[in-house]
Amino acid sequence: MTGPALTVEGLSVHYGGVRAAHGIGFTVAPGESVGIIGANGAGKSSTLKAIMGLAPRTVQVLRFGERDLTRTPAHQVVRSGIGYVPEGRHIFPGLSVEKNLLLGAYTRSWKSAARESLDEVNTLFPVLGEMRNRLAGALSGGQQQMLAIGRALMSKPRLMVLDEPSMGLSPKLVGEILLALKKLNEEGLSILLVEQNAKLTFEVTSRCLVMETGEVAMTGTSDQLRGDPKVRRIYLGL
Repeated sequence: MTGPALTVEGLSVHYGGVRAAHGIGFTVAPGESVGIIGANGAGKSSTLKAIMGLAPRTVQVLRFGERDLTRTPAHQVVRSGIGYVPEGRHIFPGLSVEKNLLLGAYTRSWKSAARESLDEVNTLFPVLGEMRNRLAGALSGGQQQMLAIGRALMSKPRLMVLDEPSMGLSPKLVGEILLALKKLNEEGLSILLVEQNAKLTFEVTSRCLVMETGEVAMTGTSDQLRGDPKVRRIYLGL
């Protein structure tokens, strides 16, 4: 990619007469990690779902590289090279860990390509390899989150979109997820991360958007926002 990995301009989301997001615009550069933070109900998750084609939207510009996504259905968005880790994980509890992962490779040819990706995911999250034959529903919350991330990685995305990956996890497991996301970003994977945990977001990302009542209220580098008095007061409790 020579330009932005993701370009969003004039994105709005409405559920009936309720406006969830309005006039959202930002870019994610190749290899960049961008965060979206905000309180509950700020429109963060709706923004991600709209990008992925999973929420009713109007948008002026939505591009992944040079590909126009404004009329692209959700399953084709994944084929274009965007991996998605939804809020709540949405794994398949009645299937084994390994089968959950292999389902993430449905956009690719099977056998050698899928096996190579499986080895890479198990290297990133060794516990998934150790539990490959266990039912996914028997995993802990943190292990299920690792599985959801691993499943998205199986499609070999160039951009990973994650919605609240730290939700409900212990600090130790949040730290493990944090290290994994940092490693993926250092290896060149672009990341778009929605989080209510601002401290986590500032650790993982280089740039952030702050959303309030469905609009972008502030933007800046993660270091700038971490030191901003308003952000520290509202989102960090300092």
